[in-house]
Amino acid sequence: MVLASFVGLTSAFWQLMEKLQLLKNPQHALSCNFNSTFNCSNVLNAHQSSALGPPNSVIGIIMFTFFLGIGLVLATGSQISRRLALLAQGLAVFMLGFTLWFLFESTYRIHSVCIFCLFIGTSVLVINGVLKRHNWQDNPKYKKYFKSGLDIFFWAILWLIVAFAMLLKFR
Repeated sequence: MVLASFVGLTSAFWQLMEKLQLLKNPQHALSCNFNSTFNCSNVLNAHQSSALGPPNSVIGIIMFTFFLGIGLVLATGSQISRRLALLAQGLAVFMLGFTLWFLFESTYRIHSVCIFCLFIGTSVLVINGVLKRHNWQDNPKYKKYFKSGLDIFFWAILWLIVAFAMLLKFR
């Protein structure tokens, strides 16, 4: 979770820096513009990139900082309250829904993909998996599910479905 949060935070920060460059100079060639498909300029200039008001990357920076803090606490062997753990999971689920919505919008409405969004999406997926395991590990119903690795398989399949849907659009 710490690594995923760090990757997500770094990606969101870099994306914000690119957005600020675009605001200063709309003609600026961004470092993440590779071709017409992987084109951050198209994505960052779209209204969906500020869906909740501020740029989505600002929300990402806030959320990934929160998840990084939770991850560091857990990595040290400390415990967090059940209420905080469930809040973190709820925020992670919100971020997953928001990320899937944004990837859909990016792929099918904007017709471009921002490479940072893919890193952010992967980070959000990993964070969801870790928090699900942490919060439900003591539930006897889920012990077998976690022990067999079915949860990891589920998250991998979900991400493969998203990737496949995006590939279908751009092939």
